[in-house]
Amino acid sequence: MEKEAGAKMTASAEGQARYGQSVKGLLTEKVSTCGADVIALTKQVLKGSHSSESLRKMAIITTHLQYQQEAIQKNVEQSSNLQDQLNHLLK
Repeated sequence: MEKEAGAKMTASAEGQARYGQSVKGLLTEKVSTCGADVIALTKQVLKGSHSSESLRKMAIITTHLQYQQEAIQKNVEQSSNLQDQLNHLLK
């Protein structure tokens, strides 16, 4: 009976670890994509418009996207820490 419970906990922990890594990978990919999109958008605006108002708006948007990127990265790091804590508790 104890062996079955231990096997279930191990399987559960392994499944959660795979899920955590999958989520972490997807978030990291999204952050990278977002950064590349910001760069491409900035280049496009600079080519198409040289008005100071457009550039000011672009700078504001870029700043907001950087804040979002930082928040996502912190969440990825926290999810990794939580996964480690969960694995420790399940041992």
